[in-house]
Amino acid sequence: MAGEQPLRVLVPLAPLFEELEFVAIVDVLRRAEVDVVVAGLPAGRGPIEGSHGILIHPDCDFDEVDLARVTAVVLPGGPGTRAMGCDPRLLELIRRLDQEERPLAALCAAPLVLASAGVLEGREATSHPSARGELAGAHVLADARVVKSGRVITSQGAGTAVEFALALVEAWVSPRKAEEIGRAIVHTGP
Repeated sequence: MAGEQPLRVLVPLAPLFEELEFVAIVDVLRRAEVDVVVAGLPAGRGPIEGSHGILIHPDCDFDEVDLARVTAVVLPGGPGTRAMGCDPRLLELIRRLDQEERPLAALCAAPLVLASAGVLEGREATSHPSARGELAGAHVLADARVVKSGRVITSQGAGTAVEFALALVEAWVSPRKAEEIGRAIVHTGP
């Protein structure tokens, strides 16, 4: 749309994030030429260790992000989800984006963060089976691998990470671009 702010996606990174989910999200979105910023939630700019011992260097610290320029948030899952759900800056950003009717997405246990921010109320959603009982106010679709509920997209876990990332490209860039990337990475899923 003319005059619409360009898509700038924030992917927060907290210790014990799920590495496969994080890499699938960032890789596929960057293949689609989406402006993605990876921001570490702990203080400092050092590497952040995932739940399987893999270190990732965020682009910047969360405090360095110009939140006014962020137009979408994607949350990878893993045990680090709990830290994200306790960060008032992130919850406030999610609430603002929801009020502005901007895209939000979460994978695995990370839909818990969207629920903590109050944006899943009355929406269809899915998550990792271990988190489904805590998705306050959401209509949980346990069998769906990826759920699109308006501008909010959720998915189940590491096994659905590529499918989830391609769904983001389809919704936020174009179906053609998602199909092109899917072919390039030899994705054979739905």
